[in-house]
Amino acid sequence: MNHLHPLKNLKADIPASIVVFFVALPLCLGIALASGAPLFSGLIAGIVGGIIVGALSGSAIGVSGPAAGLAAIVLVAIGELGSFENFLLAVVLGGVIQIIFGLLKAGVIGYYFPSSVIKGMLTGIGIIIVIKQIPYFFGYDKALAANASLNEMFDFISLGSTIIACIGLGILVTWNVWLSKSYKIFKIIQGPVVAVSVGIVYFLLTKDNSTLAIESSRLVSVPTPENFSSFLGQFTSPNFNQITNPQIWITAFTIALVASLETLLCVEATDKLDPRKRVTPTNRELLAQGSGNIISGLIGGLPITQVIVRSSANIQSGGKTKMSAIVHGFLLLISILIIPELLKMIPLSVLAAVLFVVGYKLAKPTLFVSIYRQGWKQFVPFIVTVLGIIFTDLLVGIAMGLAVGTVVILIKSYQNSHFLHIEEDKNGSKKIKMTLAEEVTFINKGAILKELEQIPANSYLEIDVIKTKFLDYDIIEILEDFLLKAKNRSIDIMLISQRGNKKNPESIIAFFKTQPKLESK
Repeated sequence: MNHLHPLKNLKADIPASIVVFFVALPLCLGIALASGAPLFSGLIAGIVGGIIVGALSGSAIGVSGPAAGLAAIVLVAIGELGSFENFLLAVVLGGVIQIIFGLLKAGVIGYYFPSSVIKGMLTGIGIIIVIKQIPYFFGYDKALAANASLNEMFDFISLGSTIIACIGLGILVTWNVWLSKSYKIFKIIQGPVVAVSVGIVYFLLTKDNSTLAIESSRLVSVPTPENFSSFLGQFTSPNFNQITNPQIWITAFTIALVASLETLLCVEATDKLDPRKRVTPTNRELLAQGSGNIISGLIGGLPITQVIVRSSANIQSGGKTKMSAIVHGFLLLISILIIPELLKMIPLSVLAAVLFVVGYKLAKPTLFVSIYRQGWKQFVPFIVTVLGIIFTDLLVGIAMGLAVGTVVILIKSYQNSHFLHIEEDKNGSKKIKMTLAEEVTFINKGAILKELEQIPANSYLEIDVIKTKFLDYDIIEILEDFLLKAKNRSIDIMLISQRGNKKNPESIIAFFKTQPKLESK
């Protein structure tokens, strides 16, 4: 039996939730940083993703929160919409659209996007994340350097921020490349937690050093509540006055589409990693994610998706039921209430280092190589999507990838319209058999016409339509026109169909009118 009771597996779920909490905390802050949003909004999204979505979801081991895949959208959207409050309205509406997706049973939407485009989307997002984090990595003060010359730029780089960022990046790389693969303990203790902890220690040790100290403007900034009522006062509400703004709705649809895609892809990956091989109901997941985004948007949080990093950490740590996701959400809530001063000691450059690794994992060079080896039909839509996202925006990039992917499908369809078999007898005359595909449309006109034109004189041509279920009228017309050419070139034609065979028919059109089993237009 695959079903497990949430309250009867706390012995496994609580330790797993602690690990997920330590993974989620730096990612919540880091993704908010990458999104150009208040850092507190990332924590809100993590709390809602854990408690609300965790409770409503049908996934036993999936964990939701702010996702790297949406960071690029959020960054652009906040600037375009004019304020964070306007953006929050788009998050709420995006959640409503996700619920509509779920009610319409659109949980299969992910299957209609070519894998090359999806991989291109994630890769493009990864590259954008890395690019956007470079200034934070070096503690670069863009405001002060706005009027500086190129030679003066280095004067605005923080030495302390750069040093701890490099140390943090070194820890993360060592963790991923060697430690986590060699020792079981390093799978439980997560690299981002260690990097952030080292960053806090560095700040405390160097705060009195004029050269190596990190200024407060280059540290995490979260509100410090004096009591519970002041804590509640920190939440931000959406600006519902902008509900008629078309740009709000465009952003909302973009959030809903990308968040749904990322969630459904994560669900598929998580179910494969699940030791018990449980299957997550996708439509219910869309309803849960939509509800989470509505609540997150209403109280000032970032958009939410199911996240593979948190989910895989949950699985690796022995999480068995949804209680591990829910408890991790409560731990995030407690951390805001109890240790906000500790959070304010985290250097932004360390979070940038964490995001460097996140971005790299999304856009690994080996991925480019593997997709290139799959052939141009996979590589072209992939690279178009990546470049489109980098140089335009996410939605345009995906649209460009889909357009190119559609063209590739059409080309493929053009090439797969028929099968040709040629035999040559002792007298040198040729017997040619043309077997048409199950569905032959106007797209295949060019390929079939080209093949017919190349048939030599004095040949015997068999046209086999036994397996053809749909034959476009455009193709029938081509065959009709070929009859006259065949007579002039002494080509005998045998038409083979489900209702019998016909040698040298007077009219192809008339023949198919008497064949009711073959659909034609």
